[in-house]
Parts: sequence; structure tokens; C-alpha cells
Amino acid sequence: MKKLFIPLTLVLVLLLSACGSKTADTANNVSSTSSDTQTDSPTSTASEESGTFTYQSENGPVEVPKNPQRVVVITRFLTGNVMALGVPVVGVDEMSKENPRFEEQLKNVEAVSDESVEKIIELNPDLIIGLSDIKNVDKFKQIAPTVTYTYGKVDYLTQQLEIGKLLNKEKEAQAWVDSFKVKVQEAGEKIKAKIGENATVSVIETFNKQLYVYGDNFGRGTEILYQGGFGLKKPEKVSEATKKDGYFAVSQEVLKDYFGDYVIFSKNAEEDNSFQNTETYKSIPAVKNNRVYEANAKAFYFNDPLSMEYQLEFFIKSFLGE
Repeated sequence: MKKLFIPLTLVLVLLLSACGSKTADTANNVSSTSSDTQTDSPTSTASEESGTFTYQSENGPVEVPKNPQRVVVITRFLTGNVMALGVPVVGVDEMSKENPRFEEQLKNVEAVSDESVEKIIELNPDLIIGLSDIKNVDKFKQIAPTVTYTYGKVDYLTQQLEIGKLLNKEKEAQAWVDSFKVKVQEAGEKIKAKIGENATVSVIETFNKQLYVYGDNFGRGTEILYQGGFGLKKPEKVSEATKKDGYFAVSQEVLKDYFGDYVIFSKNAEEDNSFQNTETYKSIPAVKNNRVYEANAKAFYFNDPLSMEYQLEFFIKSFLGE
């Protein structure tokens, strides 16, 4: 019996040892799995935030960052679109930096152009945005994902939605569009009620030593005045003259023919505005009736959300005195 007892005891010891070892291994595996899960979770979230997605640009699909942090905008027409969505920019054009509405936010941002290839390399951008006619686009594509847009291909609201898609901020862009449309419509109804349904409005500007009138899709508040909510009328001569290019150069002598009942003067203090001192100018009805409203041209040029918020405020104050 003693000879049999010893082997059985050994067997029991071995079995208990094996079970204990298996339990420990299982516990270790569970602990390891739990640890791996905890480690993977933040990494996965970070990956989602810092990953990429495919944006369908007008030139085809482009792989772009989900959370861009170093954007270069090589066009004055889209700087405000990016800024309005709170996305950091590291390079913008000179005119954007000169905009008094952007000046504080862009004071430490580099001025660049489509010829600043070396400077843009140094900025180490994770996304480059420009217009379809920029130079060196192939070189920019080698630096970072590059997306270009054709100016005026879509209206200003759709353009902001497109920028929202590109920057993975579509909800924010849509919220701005919805809010702005309501504000424009409300203001437009009040303005029409005050000045009359048939009143005409002209937009003029001195630029590069030349005087221009503008159509309904060339910044300077024209989108708000003539499209959508306001729906105000242009003088017939302005409509005809700006039909092709969206703007038209005029001489001082014929300026009165292009002036509406009301005039928005996008005025650049650095330009020659001496025509305002002439008797010809002073005799124009809109001038005599104090219906020429002067705005700072450098803050008035563009049709991005930030510029258009300012333009809307200006129109409400000018037409309604609010």
C-alpha cells in the first residue's frame, strides 16, 4: 500500500501544480489583454485624430489630414474661410496680412506667395490651399497635400461648405451657413422696406489707380447686396458692364452713369481718391443726398465668412443706422 500511496500523492501534487500554473497563466493573459486594451484605446483615438481621409477635390481625390495644424493658404480669397473654422494657419498671402480684420490673428504668420517654394518648405505645412491658377502647384504637392479651387465656380456659401469638408469641419461650416443666411434675409427685408423695392445700389472701388464698378459676385459685399437675402438691384449700366468679368473700369467723367440711388464705396486710403473733390462727383444725386457709404477697402475686398460678417454689419449700420 505504501508503494502505491507515494505515486498517487505525487500525481495529486503534479495536478494541483498544473492547475495553479494554468490559473496563473490565464490571469496573466487576462491582465495582459486588459493592459493592451487600455494602451490601444488612446493610441487608436490619436490615430483617428491625426490620420488622413480622402477629400474629393475638383481635380480628383486628395489624401488630406483629419486634423490639420499647419495650413498654408496661397490665396487672399480663402484665408478667412480657414480662419473662420479655427484651423491654424502658418502662411498666408500679403493682402490677408494687411486686412485690418485679420491683422491681430495673423501677426506671427508668414507672408507667402505661389513663388515662395523654399519658404513654404521651411514652414513644414501639413496642408496647402490655393486657387486653380497658382504657379508651382506640382512642387507644392511634393511638400504637402495640396488642394486648389477655381474662384467663382461655386457661390460663397457652397465654398465655405467645401472648405469645411476639406478641414473636417463640415458641421461647423454648415452651422455658419445656416446662421448667416437667416441674418442676411432679416437685414435685407428691413433694408428693402426702408429704401424701396426698386432702389438701385452700386459698388465702386479705387484700385491700382483705377476706378471700378462691381457686379454680383466679386466681393466688396456684392454677394450680400445682389444675391440671396438682400436681392437689391444694380443700375442697368452696371449689370451690362459687369456681365462678363464681374467688374468694369470707368472714368470719372462717366461715373454718374454707373451710380445707383445708393453707393457703397470700398475706399483705399492709399489710392488717389481726388475725384471726390470734383464738381462732377459732387453733383451726382447719390452724393448730394448723402447716400454714398464708405468702407475700408482692405477689410472689404473678400467674400469669406469673416469679411462677410463685417460687410453685413456695415450694411445694417449704413442703411438702417443700427
